[in-house]
Amino acid sequence: MNPVLSPSLAFVILIIFGLIWVGFGYWLGRRNKSLSDYMLAGRNVGLALATATAMATWVTSNTTMTAPQLTYQLGVWGMVGYSLGAVGLILFSPLATRIKSLLPQGYTSGDFIRLRYGKLAWRIFLVISFCYAFGWLVSLGMAGGILVNALSGIDYRIGMSVILIVCVGYTLLGGLRAVIATDFIQTLIIVAGVAAVAWLVIDNVGIESLHSSVIERRPMLLNLLFPASIMFLFNNLLFGVGEIFHSNVWWSRAFAFGEGIGGKAYLIAGFMWLPIPIVAGFIALAAPALGLTVPAADMVGPLVAGEIMGATGGILVFVVIFSALASSLDSLLAATADLLTQDIYRGHINPSATDAQCQIAGKWVILGLGAFTWLLCFPRITTLASLLYFTGAFVASAIWPIVFGLYFRRTSALGASLGMIAGSCLGLLAYFTIGFYVAALVSCAVSLLTIVTVSALRNEDFDFQLLENSRH
Repeated sequence: MNPVLSPSLAFVILIIFGLIWVGFGYWLGRRNKSLSDYMLAGRNVGLALATATAMATWVTSNTTMTAPQLTYQLGVWGMVGYSLGAVGLILFSPLATRIKSLLPQGYTSGDFIRLRYGKLAWRIFLVISFCYAFGWLVSLGMAGGILVNALSGIDYRIGMSVILIVCVGYTLLGGLRAVIATDFIQTLIIVAGVAAVAWLVIDNVGIESLHSSVIERRPMLLNLLFPASIMFLFNNLLFGVGEIFHSNVWWSRAFAFGEGIGGKAYLIAGFMWLPIPIVAGFIALAAPALGLTVPAADMVGPLVAGEIMGATGGILVFVVIFSALASSLDSLLAATADLLTQDIYRGHINPSATDAQCQIAGKWVILGLGAFTWLLCFPRITTLASLLYFTGAFVASAIWPIVFGLYFRRTSALGASLGMIAGSCLGLLAYFTIGFYVAALVSCAVSLLTIVTVSALRNEDFDFQLLENSRH
């Protein structure tokens, strides 16, 4: 199938958007006067920007490209199951309020684990966090290359490299302040663009034609009793909750949002995000009606849009997915750099580091993360969904240590450590022996059983005043 955009036009779009975002990041970065400004946007982000950044960060390339892939592979439950990722945002709403209350001067999720459970659990948690962060970073980088290649024919590696350079550039210059500000603009682009693509698919293909083609060529996509799809439904729910509950992407925002803002922002963002994967996934159902040959399932979304709308549709999809990529990649770069700077550099390498030293180290870490991600993305070894759900075994194991640790005094530090280890190991075993759609499910169940059992046997009693005393 011929690309819908010429390589020259695709390069022009990349250059224009790249210059806009990098320039905007530089302009915003001039307002950063301290480490708190750079890492947490001054800790006073308002409701509108807070809601937009939470929603835009969660509308990733994995939403705009993996939702169509999963619909193409698993049918109706694929897109509905992916939409349950909204539950993670909604459930994090009360946690964000609790986090801000317990650690008003905190920087990372690692701060909480260290203070609540001690160094062993802290280090286990950091391993889990970095496994997830690198998996997500690589999936975002891959998605950039896949997008550019599917729509313009430009080599995967070139597209991936350009998008990484742009996102590293403005994140490096502006810190979280630039990330949040660009997220607001990107949210508007994403919502309007996804809605427009879905409407044009309906208008050009028609619901009846789409339905009859799926029934004739891929009837399993409409089978509501498809076993793998049902398992995926529950697995994705837990995966999404685990992603948000443990990741410093969301904790850093809880620290950055103004007083009383976090709970409202995450609740609103969750409900606004809910229909996005359904709308994006719906596009894939048009592939049979269009008679498309899909070389890789994660290319189905851009291919359908390009086939229906030609160059105009290609540009629209290009801009929407580029915005979705940037809104997540910048957030993940910033949050992972914070975790590496605060928990590894200051926590392990140089405990006496000043804020100024940490800010300089943080910038070098962002550059290093960008380079490391590029190296991992260079050989495209798997599909987006397979890579993403590999990390589910890790993140789901951290759900209960986070929740119980925030609310219950008698949660055992040893139970939290063993729960994360056992959940991750058995979740990975399930991933390789059963399928990607059960990894998070198994991990979450094992972690819950472990932490409850060990906590009951040890009967520890944590004093939350220890967290209060860490304010200064």
